[in-house]
Amino acid sequence: MTAATIETASTDRQKVIRVSGLVNRFGQQVVHDGLDFSVRRGEVMGIVGGSGTGKSVLMRSVIGLNRPRAGRIEVFGRDVDRLSAKEARQMQTRWGVLFQDGALFSSLTVAQNIETPMKEHAKLDPGLRQDLVQIKLSMVGLPADAAGKYPAELSGGMRKRAGLARALALDAELLFLDEPTAGLDPIGAAQFDELIGELQRALGLTVVMVTHDLDSLYSICDRISVLIDKKVKVGSISELMKLPDPWINDYFKGPRGRAASATALRLSAKNASSEEVS
Repeated sequence: MTAATIETASTDRQKVIRVSGLVNRFGQQVVHDGLDFSVRRGEVMGIVGGSGTGKSVLMRSVIGLNRPRAGRIEVFGRDVDRLSAKEARQMQTRWGVLFQDGALFSSLTVAQNIETPMKEHAKLDPGLRQDLVQIKLSMVGLPADAAGKYPAELSGGMRKRAGLARALALDAELLFLDEPTAGLDPIGAAQFDELIGELQRALGLTVVMVTHDLDSLYSICDRISVLIDKKVKVGSISELMKLPDPWINDYFKGPRGRAASATALRLSAKNASSEEVS
């Protein structure tokens, strides 16, 4: 076995998600046509693309909310189409999902929302569930008294944090985020990015994030998957910017892209300076 073969085999074992030949079609509209996509263990993967390119559809296909017309999807080395109902439920305990605006149950308190996956997938004593709720609230930066509030009583940023607490209720290894900073002001969005980055490092999470937020891409993503022409192009931002693609060029080199890049450089320089002082 050559060194290159060993390296490829090692890389394959590190892939938490592996999608090959994915086809998604809705009526006459083909969204994905033979799309290949993979995510390595421990990385933050951003997913971007123009309107109608199927960013959220790709994520929903991986977590089983959308059934593709063709292709193979493996998560944690298992073909999700070949799982029994029991195996599928067990698989779902290993990932968490944060949809836009938190997608909390409006008739339940924050605590009850966070407890929902615990009740569904784990047999825990009510007292232990309450203790875990407080731990999860603390993890996402919410005060203890948020537990008794209803989603309508929370700000948009707090709802997202509560939704994140629910997504992590079962100590997920894999976290899916759908437009996590949408609707937040720049300060709130930056704070949420920082929270995701801190949790990813502290918990060793693998994160898949659908986003339009260039600041998020620059600040916390290791690699980016760009959906173009029903397929995907993957790389770091610097690697993608070398590709001769008009959409990528406009996206990353346009005014907003340049501003996000400048902000990322300033923050990097500030952090480096802080580390030297400490």
